[in-house]
Amino acid sequence: MNLDSAKIFCDLVELKNFSRTADLHGISQSAVSQQLAQLETAHKVQLINRKKRPLELTDAGQTFYRACKEMLERYHQLQNELAALSKTSCKISLASIFSIGMHTLQSYVKRFMSIYPEVNLCIEYLDAKEIYARLLKGSVDIGVIAMPKRERNIVVYDFENETLAMVCSPDHPFSLSEEIDIHHLQGERFIAFAENVPTRQHIDNILKRFGVAVHVAMEFDNIETIKRAIEINSGISILPVSSVQTELASGSLKAVSFTNERFFRPTGIIVRKDRQLNKAAQYLVELLRKGADLDT
Repeated sequence: MNLDSAKIFCDLVELKNFSRTADLHGISQSAVSQQLAQLETAHKVQLINRKKRPLELTDAGQTFYRACKEMLERYHQLQNELAALSKTSCKISLASIFSIGMHTLQSYVKRFMSIYPEVNLCIEYLDAKEIYARLLKGSVDIGVIAMPKRERNIVVYDFENETLAMVCSPDHPFSLSEEIDIHHLQGERFIAFAENVPTRQHIDNILKRFGVAVHVAMEFDNIETIKRAIEINSGISILPVSSVQTELASGSLKAVSFTNERFFRPTGIIVRKDRQLNKAAQYLVELLRKGADLDT
């Protein structure tokens, strides 16, 4: 048995689904079935009761699963120990959604690099769905996302609560106000996030809570395009203030706070539960978490 087989088996046990396991590893569903059959043949035991839905481990399967988890965890520990012995080869892969990575995350990266200048910190900007997928696959060490969801295989730590404000063009009548009642957004042309973006659902829930119905004129899957549409006065939006600092400084956008209450977009740091992070990566996670504590 090799480590890949052990990893596939553990993921199958945790996901309880052949199709999702196959997608996670980029292989066919039949390949997952073949890997399981080969393990059962090699060890002359039945590991999974295929008649049960969801999938259920046999007694032998439970023993085998525990052993595989211990073996994989020890292997990750070995990798980290070897990396620690050679600091120049230490690499951390971090993936963030664009709006957080380009704005909120930058000060933390500078602080981290001042402490660990020899570490190769690789940062990618991806959508939340891709970050979850890569984190589970093991190609990403740390993820930073908005509206984090709790999953069995993922540990979520609080990051910064980003203040939300009404954002508009300087040519829009709302730009003359320093504060606004959310009810005044009723019927306004609104530039929204795409429906599959978690922040969209969060903002929709805020509007619904106050009984406000906006006119969604445009929908985009990224914050930069939303800002460009607002700049030409195509509509207003609700955005994290941290993501519009450059435009506020240049005067191309105006952010107006709400009088009703202070609205936030929660953000989070995510790591895979069985991922043994090296010392530098652990420090980075703690650095981000301390920033969240300061924010609250």
